[in-house]
Amino acid sequence: MSDTPSSRGSEYSALAATPLNVRLQLFADTQLGMGNFLDRVRDLHPAPQQPFLWADRPGGTAERVEPMSLQRLTEIRDAYASWYHQAGVRKGEPVGVYLDDGIDYFLHYLALSSLGAIPALVNGRMNPAIAVEYLARIGAVGAVASPTHLAALQAHGPAPEGTRFQVEHGQLPTTRTAQSPLPAMFPYPHDDADPVMLCHTSGTTGAPKAAIFGHRQFFLGKRSRLIEFPQADENRMLTALPQSHSAGISYLMTATLLGLPTFVMAQHSGAAVREVARSFEPTVVVAFPQTYVELAQLDLDGAGLDSVHTWFNTGDSAHEAHIRTLVAHGSRPTGDGYRRGSRFVDGLGSSEMGMALFRKVSEPESTDYGRCVGTPIDIVEEVVVLDEEGRPLGPGQPGRLGVRTPTVTPGYWNNSAQTVLSSFAGYWMTGDIVYQDHEGRVFHLDRVPDVINTVTGPVYSLPMEEVVLGCPGVADCSIVAVRDPDSEAQVPFAVVRLEPGSGDDSGDLLATLNGALAAKGLARLSGAVVAHDEQDFPVGPTGKVLKRRLRERFATALLDTGEGVDSPKVNAPA
Repeated sequence: MSDTPSSRGSEYSALAATPLNVRLQLFADTQLGMGNFLDRVRDLHPAPQQPFLWADRPGGTAERVEPMSLQRLTEIRDAYASWYHQAGVRKGEPVGVYLDDGIDYFLHYLALSSLGAIPALVNGRMNPAIAVEYLARIGAVGAVASPTHLAALQAHGPAPEGTRFQVEHGQLPTTRTAQSPLPAMFPYPHDDADPVMLCHTSGTTGAPKAAIFGHRQFFLGKRSRLIEFPQADENRMLTALPQSHSAGISYLMTATLLGLPTFVMAQHSGAAVREVARSFEPTVVVAFPQTYVELAQLDLDGAGLDSVHTWFNTGDSAHEAHIRTLVAHGSRPTGDGYRRGSRFVDGLGSSEMGMALFRKVSEPESTDYGRCVGTPIDIVEEVVVLDEEGRPLGPGQPGRLGVRTPTVTPGYWNNSAQTVLSSFAGYWMTGDIVYQDHEGRVFHLDRVPDVINTVTGPVYSLPMEEVVLGCPGVADCSIVAVRDPDSEAQVPFAVVRLEPGSGDDSGDLLATLNGALAAKGLARLSGAVVAHDEQDFPVGPTGKVLKRRLRERFATALLDTGEGVDSPKVNAPA
């Protein structure tokens, strides 16, 4: 992919852009939702044969990038749906999809939902043993997997009772013949409450849960993208989201409705994004925080990112240090031209929230940081901060975040008890500790399980991490609770990843970090280590740092000074 889009003719052109009159018709369609968007836009589009998606293949080369149009999406959807129908899949039945990353998750989503069945998308980076347990727990009637993932599933013993098939993804046909049957009622006519997908939570605090996404619920809050999202005639989107995640499906739905030229990455690394950007020259980049962490460590000059005007982040909030690095690149449209520097749209959300419900826009001139995640978007009806007893708290008081919004998941599949426990008085309890200021802005302090309970009260890790990330040479960090050697309480402990070329971990790392924390009036660390491998800094399938595993690994680091044979050297007071 050495050519630029402008020199490659129409390959990345906007010929598939959905005209304004069609977008307005779709915007007014009250039945439009996650189960029927492909058919609705294809039936109205004047050029359904024009490609708008370019799909990278896992481990592939430039020659394996596959262009896709509305017409081609429909052909593959129907071929897959026919195969699933012949395999006995029926309305309301979950089917596991466990692949290497890329557009294939989206294709299976389209096929299974067109039957009224429920795709259960499993991140390809999920541990196979956990994936086996997860698919059994949700009652999947079958599984489609890449060769390596299929072998991993089968290596864990016979398929659970009730499983009708476990098949390699490549065995499914991508074109349908006249002899390939489809249900008499096809595509399935979704009602508002019909589930269209199961996506698992990150599993950072325990076993992954299967959040349900509904035809109407999942689409609410996204209809406005038909009018407000960067339009296809002037923009190109690069998505490095894991396509097994609801956010990945959501942004590909947006691209489909808009005919937005979109490159679908099969890898999420910062280096992979930089390489593709050289030729694709995106104006919009969509990713999770870990991709931005890696991008911020690279030389981005001449990397094709000068065309970027907007970075979209979802899931966990991004860190100030990484945002500031990225917004220094690109250019933003203004009323009379372009201004140097780009915008970073940060969105705090989760699978259960249905989308990012809080939004903050940062530019090179921004000063609104300090873990501010912005204000709720229009679809949110109410935001509350509650104490442990469920009483509302005032501005500046930390507590548990609750939201009331129609985008919230209908619940967890096969887990009604957990669904009930996740709400309080009509609010969905997100599992976050936050506070609001007098202007209604929300500041994210921690996840509930990650609060550090010290002898003097709770300490919140996220504001501390922001400060540590601002220290020279620090690429990433995670602050967790470990045992206090002087009491039965906990103390803060930092695990730090250094930037390439920053040297080793010699010197007084702890003093450097505590000096920066003291300058901001934050709690001091009782110890710190430099991470050297995956064990020291484990991440989950979506790139989130697994603080639960860090707490386990370093639980007694200050009691035994961390000098075990497989432990890094701990910086701690003498």
